[in-house]
Amino acid sequence: MIQPTDASREARTVPPLRQRPSRRATEKVLASDTRRHHLSLILQCLADEGPLSRADLSRATALTRVTVSDLVNELLADGLVRELGTKPGARPGKPATLLGLVHDAALIVALDLSDDTVLQGALLALDGEIVSRHSVPLGDARGDSAVDRVVELVRALVDASARPVLGVGIGTPGVVDDAGVVLQAPNLDWYDLPLAETVGARVGLPVSVANDANIAALAECTFGAGDADGLLLVAVGHGVGGGILMDGTVLGGPLLSAGEIGHVVVEPDGAPCACGNRGCLETVLAVPHLRTRLATASANAVESELRAVGATLGTVLAPIVTTLGVTDVVLYGPAELLDGPLLEAARDTVTARSMPAIAEHLDVRMASLARDVVLTGAAAQVRYAQLGVV
Repeated sequence: MIQPTDASREARTVPPLRQRPSRRATEKVLASDTRRHHLSLILQCLADEGPLSRADLSRATALTRVTVSDLVNELLADGLVRELGTKPGARPGKPATLLGLVHDAALIVALDLSDDTVLQGALLALDGEIVSRHSVPLGDARGDSAVDRVVELVRALVDASARPVLGVGIGTPGVVDDAGVVLQAPNLDWYDLPLAETVGARVGLPVSVANDANIAALAECTFGAGDADGLLLVAVGHGVGGGILMDGTVLGGPLLSAGEIGHVVVEPDGAPCACGNRGCLETVLAVPHLRTRLATASANAVESELRAVGATLGTVLAPIVTTLGVTDVVLYGPAELLDGPLLEAARDTVTARSMPAIAEHLDVRMASLARDVVLTGAAAQVRYAQLGVV
């Protein structure tokens, strides 16, 4: 299997969608990384195009046939690629043999930490298919004890894997830097926490960590129905976060906080928020607060309460949609809370408060990948970090 370089063992994020790695050989790669880069080219071609012959791979990558043959032999030995039989069609000479990816050659551990009650995890194949699931309760765990729960979940999934584990991908709420340090996640009481390094040291595997909403947005566009030209994904769980894609690139900003809409104040005299302010959107929309609000409402008032929260969300979304020209707004979270009156009210409010030229093209909807969007995005991080395959 491709051996990670030292740099690849650090947390890595999936590259911007429109800045996919070139599938052509390049002279700009450092000599020490040339072979790894060329192996990634072969794998990327097979991931994009499906079964190809060695000659097809040579043409697609601009690598010589001798080089391709050598690289393919290594991938065959590692079990990442298999021969599938001869290429259809009569041609003079020796029939070409098709090559294909072995999607279960290794598995990926992926974690979604966005839920308010449990930490969700899964084992995924290299093509993003979920092989098995596992979860551990979050309970009142915060700070170091929450890290312990994360490690517990990773170890349980590693132990359950019948294949080698390529790495661990984690989608977490909060502001996360490129090294996998959680700069702040108030609801988990994590501040300047080197989560990737900490978990990696305890489980002995490379770990990639990113903001849950950002990787959910990437996954929705890569594997779902998302519009990478202009998408805002709102992740609703223990807190509320947002991931923004513009022209295929995730927006982070100088503080890496782009999309943190959960901490926009909507009720100045409202409930205290974990961030230190009062009346943030998170105090109204986050799942624990929303459930409490509905539990105290009469049966006849539940729908009106959901619509009121949806209208509040729409008021926050409207200036973002209008300013950025976003046309695809996606909600990710418990469907029993978000889908229905809340979603409809959010859609109506955004439409009413946005300029007509934008509103007529706007779609406000639930995530097409449902509960697996963060898990899929976390696995995609690992596949890119360890194999160079987007």
